[in-house]
This record gives sequence, structure tokens and C-alpha cells, in this order.
Amino acid sequence: MSTPSFVTVFALYPNLTQLDFTGPHQVLSRIPGAKTIVASRLGGEIEAEGGLVIGRTTPLADIERCDLICVPGGMTATEAALDEEFVAHVRRLALGAKYVTSVCTGSLILGAAGLLQGKRAACHWAWRSLLTEFGAIPDEARVVRDGNIFTGGGVTAGIDFAFTMLTEISGEAYAKALTLGLEYAPSPPYGCGRPELADEATLRLVSGNMDKVMPQRLAEAQEAGRRLSRYATSP
Repeated sequence: MSTPSFVTVFALYPNLTQLDFTGPHQVLSRIPGAKTIVASRLGGEIEAEGGLVIGRTTPLADIERCDLICVPGGMTATEAALDEEFVAHVRRLALGAKYVTSVCTGSLILGAAGLLQGKRAACHWAWRSLLTEFGAIPDEARVVRDGNIFTGGGVTAGIDFAFTMLTEISGEAYAKALTLGLEYAPSPPYGCGRPELADEATLRLVSGNMDKVMPQRLAEAQEAGRRLSRYATSP
């Protein structure tokens, strides 16, 4: 029996932001001849933000290897970064993968796994500064590549990230054809999806909401950063 030529693993955790996962999954699951595995620490059901339940996930321990690992983000990303078993599986699979990737605050989990030291990485704008807790270099770009590490910015940037990966893996012609096939032609009703594009009142409102939870997220990121001493060097 032949084995897939390319294996993609999405590593999920409770209360992730589902679009960080489902957007890229829609694109990357279309890699010709590839196998896509949706995984979690324990397997089974994972409930995402908003109560969406993702079922039949594979236990990470049951996955021997992959070609691409993708870690999505979520408001609980820094909490997941303190889940030592989850982070250990992310690191194990990443060290053997051709591509190490994330969307939004998923890059903080890559950082906690000791994979971003000295590397440029993207993250959601509100939490980008936390990357420095892991020795990473925050980058404002929507999609960032540093060697074999590809990171996307906040939430919807995951779709741009996925098409960047599809081009890398399957070529420009195929990526362009799928862009048309999925009618990916963003035209938002409000062009304020990044801080530099938002009006002052909108930015103040959103930043204020983010500031309320920053102390907890910062404390969790700092604790995860302190645990990096277990890794002698970054891969």
C-alpha cells in the first residue's frame, strides 16, 4: 500500500480560533496526493472558540512524522504553550518536518517549543511583542518566511499563509487555479483590519479590550519562555 507523498498535521488545542485552522485547512488539504491529519494532545473532540466542536482528532502521540506542521492561534495560545506534553509533541514533529508553520498566536507555541530563537516570525498585532519572550524577532508582515519556518499574522492572514505554502509545495500555477476555484478575492466592507489602517476610535476600542487580558497572557508567555532553558539550542 502506497503512503502519501506529503503529510500535513494541524496541532489543535482547546478554545483555539477556528478560522486560524479551518482557513488554512481548506487550502492545504487540496495539496495533490497529500494526507491531512487534524490532531490534538488527547485526540477526540476539541471545542474551538464560539463552541464549534472539531471531532475525531488524532492523538499527537500516534503521529510518527509529518512534512508540514501547522499550529493555529487562539486566546488560549499562551495557556497551551504551558502544556508541556502538547508543546513536546509540537517540537518532536517540527524537528522532523520540512516546513514548520503557524497562524496568529500559534507562533507563540512554536516559540515555546524552542523553534523560533533568532528567527523572524509573524503574530496577531496585539500579541506580536510576546514573541520576544522566546528569542524570536517580531515581524509585521502578513506572512513571514525565515528558512523553513512560515508564520502568518492574525486570523484571516492564515488564508494568505496557506496560499503561500501551496505555491511553495505545489507551484504557482496550481495555487493560482485554486485561488480562482475558491473565489478568494477579499473585499472587506471596512478597510481597517490592521492597526495602521484603523481609525483612532476603533483602534482605541480594540486595544483597550486586548489590554484587559494582556497581563495574564504576558505572564503565561514569560513562564513558557523561562522553560526554554531545557533546549540547548534552537534547531
